[in-house]
Amino acid sequence: MQIIAQNLGKKFRNEWIFRNLNYKFQSGESYTFVGANGSGKSTLLQVLSGFMPHSEGFINYEINQKSLIVDDFYKHLVVAAPYLELIEDFTLTEIIEFHVKFKPFTNNLSTADFIEFIELPKAQNKEVKFFSSGMKQRVKLGLAFCSDCKILMLDEPTSNLDANATDWYLRNVQTYSQNRLLLLCSNQPSEYEFCQNILNIQDYKP
Repeated sequence: MQIIAQNLGKKFRNEWIFRNLNYKFQSGESYTFVGANGSGKSTLLQVLSGFMPHSEGFINYEINQKSLIVDDFYKHLVVAAPYLELIEDFTLTEIIEFHVKFKPFTNNLSTADFIEFIELPKAQNKEVKFFSSGMKQRVKLGLAFCSDCKILMLDEPTSNLDANATDWYLRNVQTYSQNRLLLLCSNQPSEYEFCQNILNIQDYKP
């Protein structure tokens, strides 16, 4: 799986968030976008995901050296970010069962095994609206890790996590990003110290 950016740029009104990005993102590699708060890391991630339109340039999505149409790209990626909401009225079990209808788990992982994996067994029948922000983030990360998708996108992955949950993330992120294309936004070196490729958004400011 590849994402190829050519002269890619995004602006809001008259301000360029990034411009002239030429880069090839490949499966089996990890990439972290760094930069000051508000510099545009999340915007770049959303543009590459296809969730947000770009202002100039081109993005090509390829699998086995064949181009995908943008409308099919979503099938191959999963995103975990603090600003993406879970369905508040669903229980944890219902969230999982809803998710796997669209993004099945790898290795036919069961709902019970997934709940054990994210270490929230007592919350299986609790509605998400009663979860702490850290519990919600753990669910999002777990769904991303376990989904059978070739591309994994994480934005500020340890946001809202306590020390134990952060350790859980660090224990699992490398395992569950193997043989996938990992794109990560972060200002916390501990979140991405394993990453092979670091891109500073400031390098793509006009």
